[in-house]
Amino acid sequence: MTRIAKLRSLPIRRLYLKIRKKKNEKNRISLSLAFNFPLSLTTEKETIDLIRRILLEMEDALTSYTAIRQISQFVGAVLFFHVSEYLLAIYFHGRSNVSCSSLLISKHYVIALAFALIEYIVEITLIPQWKENWFLSNCGLVMILVGEVIRKVAIVTAGRAFTHMIRIYYEEHHELITHGIYSIMRHPSYCGFFIWAIGTQVMFRNPISLIAFVLVLWRFFFRRIPYPMST
Repeated sequence: MTRIAKLRSLPIRRLYLKIRKKKNEKNRISLSLAFNFPLSLTTEKETIDLIRRILLEMEDALTSYTAIRQISQFVGAVLFFHVSEYLLAIYFHGRSNVSCSSLLISKHYVIALAFALIEYIVEITLIPQWKENWFLSNCGLVMILVGEVIRKVAIVTAGRAFTHMIRIYYEEHHELITHGIYSIMRHPSYCGFFIWAIGTQVMFRNPISLIAFVLVLWRFFFRRIPYPMST
């Protein structure tokens, strides 16, 4: 490169570095405003103070009325759903014929719940006012209750014909249920679970998890429903 070319590229490089510096400064200011932290973190002590402040902000958020109520509702809904599913399976099929699979807890399901909780903690720490829209949160709670009722009515109506595992062969007690709630919808248990699961994220006001739950559950039931229809 000639001397003239170097001189021409120098102002461009200075401009690039200036823009990059401003961008980094803007990111630091955004983080500072979110947590009300100082802009400069030049020492180890300041870094430790920053971490301490983040933890304090998180502790304040998670001990607020909003967090305690919403997390309690979520944990209560999950516990009741799975324990009641297990107990109903024992009631209709007998303890010896029921395994832990009737709890309907899988690795992917646990990951989904963990992701939803992490999203909730991050959002209530950064933007607590977003979680305080009680109208939408209560709508989610109503969806949880409605979905729970629909699913449990479906299980009780089907009785011994209802199983948590897809059966690809005929058993003596199997029959096509067409009365009760099954006269209104073909798959009320799936419908109930779908409404229940989506309701947990509406109650939490988790936008990311809400979209993910809708897409994943829709795909899951779209692939699962044809099996019992074809056997």
